[in-house]
Formats: sequence, C-alpha cells, structure tokens
Amino acid sequence: MADFVSDFWSYYVAILTVASIIGCAVLLKMMTTRKLAPEEKVDTTGHVWDEDLSEWNNPLPNWWRWMFYITIVFALAYLLLYPGLGTFKGNFGWSSKGQYDEEVNAADQKYGPIFNKFLQQDLKAVAADPEAREMGQRLFLTYCSQCHGSDASGARGFPSLRDEDWLYGGEPEAIKASITGGRNGIMPPQAQVLGEQGVKDMVHYVVSLSGRTHDAKAAAAAKEKFTTICAACHGPEGKGNPALGAPNLTDKVWLYGGSEATIAETIAKGRTGVMPAWKDFLGEAKVHLLSAYVYGLSKQGQK
Repeated sequence: MADFVSDFWSYYVAILTVASIIGCAVLLKMMTTRKLAPEEKVDTTGHVWDEDLSEWNNPLPNWWRWMFYITIVFALAYLLLYPGLGTFKGNFGWSSKGQYDEEVNAADQKYGPIFNKFLQQDLKAVAADPEAREMGQRLFLTYCSQCHGSDASGARGFPSLRDEDWLYGGEPEAIKASITGGRNGIMPPQAQVLGEQGVKDMVHYVVSLSGRTHDAKAAAAAKEKFTTICAACHGPEGKGNPALGAPNLTDKVWLYGGSEATIAETIAKGRTGVMPAWKDFLGEAKVHLLSAYVYGLSKQGQK
C-alpha cells in the first residue's frame, strides 16, 4: 500500500473494501428477514434436477447466518487494528516489513557474534573449521544452490565449485571478491568477424588446444585469427586470463558444454554470464563465511 503514487488509490481501496463488507451484511439481512405465514408454502428457486428434484428457497439456519455476521464483525475489527484500508496502518501499526526487520534484528543479536568471530579469522582457517563449514553449507544451500547445485557441481552456464578450474582465480580473496561484488562475464559474438567458415575453423582450433581429435587443416587456418582476435582475452596459448574471467581453453572444462556444436554457438553468438553481488544482502560476515566454505569445496582448498 505504501507504493501508491496518489491518495486517490488509497481512498479507492478503502471505500471499495468497506462498501463490499457492508454490502455483504445488507444482502445477508435481506435474504434472511422474511418469515412465512403458517398457510404459506416455501417457493423454489426454479432449479429442478432429475425431473422432480427441486431446490427450495428456505432461509439459512440461524447458526449459519450468525457465523456470517461474526465473520463480518471480525473483518471490520481486523481492518481497524491492521493495515488493509489503503494507506491506513491500523491501530497496532503492524507491517510485514516491520515484522521482518524485528526478526532479522533478533537473529543478528543471536547469531551475529558467531559470524563476527569467524570474520576475524583468515579464510583458510575458517575453511578448516567444522562449525564454520556447517554454517557455510547452510548459507550455500540457501543462496547459491539454485545456480551451482546443492552439491556445488554446477550446471550449464554455472561453474562447478568443486574442481580447481576458476574463471577469476581460486585463491581465497579472489573467491571472496567474486561473492562480494559479483561478476559479469562477456564473450562477444564473432560470427560477423570470422564468417561461417571461420567459425567452423575456430572450433577445430579451440578443440585442438585441449588435445582432442580435430581437423588439423581447419585448426591451422584459424590459428592466426585466434592470435589477432581471441588471444587478447584467452592469451596466446589459450590458457585464459583470471583478471578478465576469460576461461582456460587448454583444459577439458567447459562452462556451456564442449561439443563442437556448442563451441560453435559460443563463438558465433557469444555468451553473457552474471554472478550477482551478495555484499549488501548478506553482509560482510556471512560473505566471509560463505567464501571460506566455497574455497574449502575445491581440491585446492582441501590441500
């Protein structure tokens, strides 16, 4: 309700809500006040099923009718105490945001000292602490598993965090920087630069870098173009550049898939990857703990 850009909508909602409740009460009264004389017969509603099964127009039983009245009274009392009439906050002044803030503050007071204890420690030391790993796992499952998987093994377009292949570096501080500020990875499309045949040749050259079976003639034709177009990011030997997030092409780790068709799609159309920043949402202490957990997942962190 706080998002209204004009007072009109607040009054509109309030009037419509109150009018609807009053209308329900009036309708209920109209439908239950008429009493039949002893000699009168109850009319039917005109609905008939199976030739002789008629629906009688009897008034509601008193217990049922009073349940409706109690519901109406409850609705009016609720709207007086809690928000529901436009921007009126209710006599209790309750709001979902206020309740959320109170719960967050209570949680911070209870768990904040524990997070701050680990914040004062080196990331490698935190990664080796069993209590910290358990807390980090819960954070990971809550905030990271949707993309990287519950076991952190990744998915198409989302890197595995369990190996030693890191786009931006696998040192503790590099991992923390990725989680803190996020990452934006861009592979520009090269279809217009290389042409259709050039893309096919480049696929074979990229495949050759990791020692896979390839067309040597096509790879040779693309080698010079790789040096002039691709080496600026991936390096002259194709080993990548962590400063740019450019992947290593000499290993057999593929973020979007390593088939020739997928590599061709990546070269021709490019890729855009986004890792959201978590600093403002989680805070420094939780980011520190989560970074240590992710570091500990990799083989490098287990050494």
